[in-house]
Amino acid sequence: MKYSFIIPVYNRPGEVAELLESLQQQRLKDFEVIVVEDGSQIPCKDVCDQFAGILALRYYSKPNSGPGQSRNYGVERARGEWVIILDSDVVLPPDYLEAVDKSLAEEGELLGAREDGSPVDAFGGPDASHPSFTPVQKAISYSMTSFYTTGGIRGGKKKLDRFYPRSYNMGIRRQVYNQLGGFSRMRFGEDIDFSYRIVESGHRTALFPDAWVWHKRRTDLRKFYRQVYNSGIARINLEKRHPGTMKLVHMLPMLFTVGVFALLLLALASVLLGYYCWGAAALCPLLFYALLICCDSARQNRSLRVGLLSVPAAFVQLMGYGLGFIEAWWKRCVNGQDEFTAFEKNFYK
Repeated sequence: MKYSFIIPVYNRPGEVAELLESLQQQRLKDFEVIVVEDGSQIPCKDVCDQFAGILALRYYSKPNSGPGQSRNYGVERARGEWVIILDSDVVLPPDYLEAVDKSLAEEGELLGAREDGSPVDAFGGPDASHPSFTPVQKAISYSMTSFYTTGGIRGGKKKLDRFYPRSYNMGIRRQVYNQLGGFSRMRFGEDIDFSYRIVESGHRTALFPDAWVWHKRRTDLRKFYRQVYNSGIARINLEKRHPGTMKLVHMLPMLFTVGVFALLLLALASVLLGYYCWGAAALCPLLFYALLICCDSARQNRSLRVGLLSVPAAFVQLMGYGLGFIEAWWKRCVNGQDEFTAFEKNFYK
């Protein structure tokens, strides 16, 4: 068997049903599916049982330990040459696995042309919004992929530097996975940590633009805020684990957050002092940015409603990440707390 899909699940039976349906429709059939229930209160076993005679599917249930450790649990039981890690909130187009197989074959043909002769050991693909997604989901998807929110760094085109796959759509040779010990105990940012370790160990990664997935993400802005807040925390933890990996683009949300608060304070102070024109002028950059987001998203999604919803989604994406970044910087860099002590109440129980 060539491919093993590993899907950790936590309280999302409805999403698992959609994902398994899309796996059933794959044109290339040389794969198995391993679903790992990570201590859910709302299990998906009944959903998996419906596909038991249709897919080569195995279902496991275990105590909650986070997505990374659940993926490791699944890979320990995998049989494929390649393991493909998916989040439970993605849906695959019917030609997804064909695109993976074709891209791997093309990479194999290029071996002789490369100076180092190195094969691809891990890959990833981009994500996109499906027409059936709700307006909020489309707005969140825009905020996570748009150039104007730094979301464009997630990938979608060939890059000149190294590519670091993400766990919503990530493949790796099972032999390499086991050699590196899989995902760490990090509860957030564990996929980037793993990608860093793949590259640091001398293995080669690649972006497969045609192997894309539909990614539903969070269904409301409150859950989205918590997600990006935790991502901001993870960025500091990743820099501590892998010094030198933080780039300017990773700090932009923090700078944006500080700038927003500074402009709001300036506007408030101006109004209190009677300088109303100054107060209005201080808000102009924020209004211009909001208008830019609204127009660009409305054009891309062909919906004014999605464009309007993209404005709060963009501010949540940037400021949530920025606030998490600032908290982690204070705890880890200023107070000198270690990763597990600093965020024990958040993640490690």
